[in-house]
Amino acid sequence: SVVLFDEIEKAHPDVWNMLLQILEEGKLTDNVGRVVSFKNTIVLLTSNIGSESLRRQTSLGFAPVTEETNYEKIRERILEEAKKTFRPEFLNRLDEIIVFRPLTRPDLIKILDLEIGKVVERLKNKNVSLIVSEQAKNFLLERGYDPQFGARPMRRAVERFLEDPLAEELLKGKLHEGEPIIVEVQGEKLVFRQESAATESALSS
Repeated sequence: SVVLFDEIEKAHPDVWNMLLQILEEGKLTDNVGRVVSFKNTIVLLTSNIGSESLRRQTSLGFAPVTEETNYEKIRERILEEAKKTFRPEFLNRLDEIIVFRPLTRPDLIKILDLEIGKVVERLKNKNVSLIVSEQAKNFLLERGYDPQFGARPMRRAVERFLEDPLAEELLKGKLHEGEPIIVEVQGEKLVFRQESAATESALSS
């Protein structure tokens, strides 16, 4: 089995004491003497320790691409922060401390494509396809990444700037089913157009 403690640095000291017992003895005894075995259990702890240092090192919202040297510097700094935050007896009981690499722009593009793919999948029943311009993707990338929280805001950015406005346009009947929708940038928002709509507008004028 797997037990996950998320953002362990925010835990109450009693939780840390409980973890020390689990990591040292492989079991946990409660206040009435009941024993829970953690044999064959993987204990995972996540932490945002050092995220502020990482935020200061990123430029223009994306991680630097000079991979190894930057990663080693970041790793050293985060491990130093961990030593300041956690007690030595706690750190000594951990088998491994893994520092994840910062997301690069290619990583973020893959995440964005996955989120756009979910929107496309939901539009299939309307026989609608999306053509998202590079400018529109850059627009979403800028609003879907945070140096401290990584790509967590990406889904919200896609919902706010792409999915919700697109659904509204479809409900108003401004876009036709069965025809590709082109997504472009206009100022601080995304706009949607179809070739047939542009043709009809030109003919009516």
